[in-house]
Amino acid sequence: MKKKIMIVDDEHDIIDLTRTIFEMGGYEVISAYSGKECLKKLDKEKVDLIILDILMPGMSGWDVAAKIKEKPKWEDIPIVFLTAKDDEMSIGVGGLASEDYIVKPFDKETLLNRVDKILKR
Repeated sequence: MKKKIMIVDDEHDIIDLTRTIFEMGGYEVISAYSGKECLKKLDKEKVDLIILDILMPGMSGWDVAAKIKEKPKWEDIPIVFLTAKDDEMSIGVGGLASEDYIVKPFDKETLLNRVDKILKR
């Protein structure tokens, strides 16, 4: 059975690119273009990992991660932040809810390797 990844980003190009990479890597992909859409879809879909953009209008990735970790049925879903910043302090890795972070722009191998490692734990 394929592992299911949810990609949450307000940039359609990023979702299209990551969807292609993950589908080529053998994953099933669900997309959400906002934090609110992510939370609605999580009510209906079981996912194995969430790729979550930090800087989104309306609800930031940090806010979305906090809401996810509040619910017992979602609290064990690994979250990987997607960001343009390469600074762990501003990203909050290890703090709130993130398993890891990936910096934009990224390459296919880095993205797949990081996600493969997390999902094999």
